[in-house]
Amino acid sequence: MSRIGKKPIEIPQPVQIELGEQNITVTGPKGTLSRALGSVVDVRIEDDQILVERRDDSRESRSHQGLVRSLLANMVEGVNTGYTRVLEINGVGYRAELLGGFLRFDLGYSHPILFELPEGVTAVIERQTLLTLTGSDKEVLGQAAAKIRSLRPPEPYKGKGIKYREEVIRRKQGKAGGR
Repeated sequence: MSRIGKKPIEIPQPVQIELGEQNITVTGPKGTLSRALGSVVDVRIEDDQILVERRDDSRESRSHQGLVRSLLANMVEGVNTGYTRVLEINGVGYRAELLGGFLRFDLGYSHPILFELPEGVTAVIERQTLLTLTGSDKEVLGQAAAKIRSLRPPEPYKGKGIKYREEVIRRKQGKAGGR
């Protein structure tokens, strides 16, 4: 029994919902998001709440109820308040620079790396080593942050690389520490 799937989603005041036959569109101050709905769950709107109900008790519909509810809650929160992901760049000479819709990274390679920001994601760079990504679509924002982190993942000996701000890097001792 899905505990998450049964919870209603509160619709805040500036957010508007359009429910189609097989899709849903959520519009708010931060933009518009649209998603196709599966055929195993029903979505209805009652009293400023979104309710996700499954059509039968099959395994597929039980698993999709919680998934669809979580995706819709993320869409409502994204168009209302938005999402933010902060990345830190650690290392001597490692830096980032914003060039229009591209990010230019110097990460210790023999060449700079250009990264194109996806549509709907904006970047702010502070002190050349602190990168803040913002957007209304949680999925696209998380994917962009993961791709940026994969350009130079943090290494465990000196902690050099790109990491999420809240990420903790477990440090290793190194060669000389075993004596």
